[in-house]
Amino acid sequence: MSLLIVALIAGAVVGLALGALGGGGSVLAVPALIYLLGFSPASATTAGLIIVTATSATALYVHARDGNVVWRTGTLFAAAGIVPAFLAGAAAGRLPAAALTTAFAVVAALAALRMLRPSDSEPPERTRPAGAAGAGAGLGAVTGFLGVGGGFLAVPALVGVLGLRMKQAVGTSLLVITVNSLAALTARAGGGGDLRWEVIAPFTGAAILGAWDGKRLATKITGRSLQRIFAFVLLAVAAFMLVDVIV
Repeated sequence: MSLLIVALIAGAVVGLALGALGGGGSVLAVPALIYLLGFSPASATTAGLIIVTATSATALYVHARDGNVVWRTGTLFAAAGIVPAFLAGAAAGRLPAAALTTAFAVVAALAALRMLRPSDSEPPERTRPAGAAGAGAGLGAVTGFLGVGGGFLAVPALVGVLGLRMKQAVGTSLLVITVNSLAALTARAGGGGDLRWEVIAPFTGAAILGAWDGKRLATKITGRSLQRIFAFVLLAVAAFMLVDVIV
């Protein structure tokens, strides 16, 4: 199978998950770039940021059109993560490949476990600004360090800390992801390694198209079912990456 076809298939899966869940799909982008498309971990995390930024911005437009983006809340949440995303993005390129891969696998496993946990759909009685700032900063650091959007962390934080409804949290998380990804990309400018645009471009295009289909899929399948399926896929990916590092 040619690299172009693999890039198109992988991109479609990433976009589908991102559009349906408001996050999480980007966690598959980096492993796909490493193990299916031959990128180094450093190059894969930078390429992942490019893919995440473009796809999240597209999905953000779709959710904003439907009125599911709380702009003020999302902007404040994203602002807390800009500096951590920039600093983590600059530091990531200096770490050994094994360290990046291990950290990525751990975060993917934690994301999967978080998705499998029952969530409280009721918003809190009042929001906690300090908690929101801390969550935003942590999300920015994860985005910059590992090249993932972090929607799997943003959505629960927006619901549990800031009191948004689930649909609002999914749409608003895409604003946060886009801002953090842009900050991390700025930090990595010129130092992202070997970026093969002949792979990144079709991957990104397929992800953008997949995000539109994912939004439609979310209206036909319950969010809980989608989360469980995706969580098991993430656990398998995390286990494979850890075994690869150990062996």
